[in-house]
This record gives sequence, structure tokens and C-alpha cells, in this order.
Amino acid sequence: MKIGIIACGAIVRELVAIANRRGWDYELTAIPAQLHNRPERIAPAVEAKLDAWASRYDRILVGYGDCGTGGALDRLLERYPHVVRIPGPHCYEFYGGPIYQEQAEREPGTFFLTDFLARHFQGLVIKGLGLDRFPELREAYFGNYKELLYLRQSPEQDESERARAGAEQLGLRYREADTGLDLLEERLVALVEGTSCDG
Repeated sequence: MKIGIIACGAIVRELVAIANRRGWDYELTAIPAQLHNRPERIAPAVEAKLDAWASRYDRILVGYGDCGTGGALDRLLERYPHVVRIPGPHCYEFYGGPIYQEQAEREPGTFFLTDFLARHFQGLVIKGLGLDRFPELREAYFGNYKELLYLRQSPEQDESERARAGAEQLGLRYREADTGLDLLEERLVALVEGTSCDG
């Protein structure tokens, strides 16, 4: 089976690691992670890739959750019977699973970071939201947040130093947790290989 993967740039490294480990025959194209600051642009960007790719693969995996599109991504994918996306609202949930759920229930005012977001915190969060030029916006964006939880996927690529510095910049209490990639891999295998998935 020939697989196409259209993925958010924030999870490309993890998807490649899983696809290689599973021995899939795939091709991957990425969509800039910066679109998370403008989620209304995600579905049109995915649509442009799908229009170019739709007839080339047996299965196309869209490497996104809903990611703030308000259902627009799922409505788009309904038009393509061989296209599937990762179940879940966003990458924090399909990396963290129960860890994410417990934290969100315990402290709703939590800002989450993945390995990718911690690594690119200054560019995506500080510069992306204009906080480097207008630091007074911090209260508008993060005034309701209390904690920052770094969800670490790869201990060998630990980004806790950057994550901790980001929490300090935003004035948030810092926490971290190891998630690995098991839950994400289960969901991908269920989509691509048709196995059952308890995640």
C-alpha cells in the first residue's frame, strides 16, 4: 500500500520515526507549523495538498488533530474516502493521552508544549504572537494560564531547558511529563493498517 502523509510541521519528526519503524511505503509533505497561530488557514492548506495528491496514493494520512479548525478539517476530508486524520483534538492529546486529560482537568489554565514547540518556542510563541515587540500582550494572551506542562516525546532530544525558560518568560509554573510516542503510534497503525485501537 502506497501511503501519502500530509502533516503539520510540528509532528513531522515523530511521524517519520513511526512510519520508518513500521516499514511503510510512504511519501510525506509538510505544512508550516506557524499556521497554528491562524487555524482558519489549516483546512485550505491541507486542501491544496490533497488536490495535488488525491489520486497518487492508496491511503492518505493527514497529520493533524482538529487543531482549532472548528470542524473545517473534518468537513474537508469527508470529500476524500481514502483520506484519514489522526483522531483527537490536537497533538497534546494524541501524545499525552491520560497525562493530558488529567492535567487539563486539574488545571484548565495550562499551556502545553511538545518537543517541537519547546524547541521553537521563541519563534512560534514569542515572535509568532508579537510578544518580542509588544511584551504587554503577554497578559492578553496568557493572563488566564497558571501552568506550563512540557510533554516530552523523546528523552534523547530533551527540550526541558527551553521549556522551563519559556514558562519563566510567560510567568507560569513549570511541569513536565514523559509521553513517548506509543499512543500516537497506536492511532496511526489503526488508521493505516486497520488494527483496533484502544487510544
